[in-house]
Amino acid sequence: MRLERLVPGRRPPRHLVGAVLTRDLAVGGQRWSKGRRLSTDDLAAVAAAAPSALAVPTVTVIVIEAGELHEDEAALRLARAVAGAGVELRGPAESRVDLHAASDGVLHVRARELELLNRIDPLEVFTALDGSVVRARQLVASAKVAPHVVEEAIVAAGCRHAEDGRRPLVWVAPFRAMRVGVVVKETLRATDRERFERSVRAKVETLGSRIAAIAYVSDDEASAEAALAALTGGSAPADVVLTAGGRSTDPTDPFFVAIAALGGRIVRHGVPAHPGSMLWLARLGRTAILGLPTCGAYSKATAADLLLPRLLTGEPPTLRTVSALGHGGILTRDMRFRFPPYARELDAPDG
Repeated sequence: MRLERLVPGRRPPRHLVGAVLTRDLAVGGQRWSKGRRLSTDDLAAVAAAAPSALAVPTVTVIVIEAGELHEDEAALRLARAVAGAGVELRGPAESRVDLHAASDGVLHVRARELELLNRIDPLEVFTALDGSVVRARQLVASAKVAPHVVEEAIVAAGCRHAEDGRRPLVWVAPFRAMRVGVVVKETLRATDRERFERSVRAKVETLGSRIAAIAYVSDDEASAEAALAALTGGSAPADVVLTAGGRSTDPTDPFFVAIAALGGRIVRHGVPAHPGSMLWLARLGRTAILGLPTCGAYSKATAADLLLPRLLTGEPPTLRTVSALGHGGILTRDMRFRFPPYARELDAPDG
């Protein structure tokens, strides 16, 4: 990087075409922002201006040399390396390239790798929280380089770090149009059923899926097994099944017995979030089964409202999916921004 000076009223040397302005400047009634790459016409405008008109005796510029990048090109290279599927780039503008969600979905960020990348001075990548439910065109991340000129080798190191792994650093998993089944114990009072169904449909339909069937069953193993078998078998099994009314801490609950009898398995009892200890997650064939607490089925925002969106993007029901909820898992009213829109007005615990 080499610094040179332009003197208003004097013809600049031709090699300064492409040089970078180091400060904001008003020229001919226009405002030029710092970081601007000067064209032939720009240099001619400075040469034609009187020193008093620019309010500065000289103008400092940076000459980009071999092995260096302008801030906009550096940010664009970094953004391309960071961005994965489901993300669209906009910019650069003032050395910043923004990443926007291409569709409604769930944002994924490799947070540890993001931290390590940001240790490479002067590269900057900043994002929304991992696991956030995002809307199409929503800003989810940005890549920026602070200096006007940066060594190309530094940017290349950041890009290699961003691309080192099986998954990109930032991507959005879009919601899929999935079939969702619901199985409810008849212990749910008849007066609460309409409210329950309305709430469950809102959860599922606002995330782009549909309710295939709602079954009310007796509190016995045969009824639970028959309902689950009907929803998870055949040529078009449900992608996700929601249950309500089960006793999550009772290993003899009919839902647990039925899942085992059908060849499924429980993935996790309880979720590392509050409220979430009464949730459970299972897998039966290709179907994810999410056990809802009765209150969370229609009246309270719970960890189920963080887990369900992930399942409706096709994320598998695994321990990895559940364990990611622990960071930021204290779901008080102050954390409402983490929930999908449908859950932001539901009741929240005090802490």
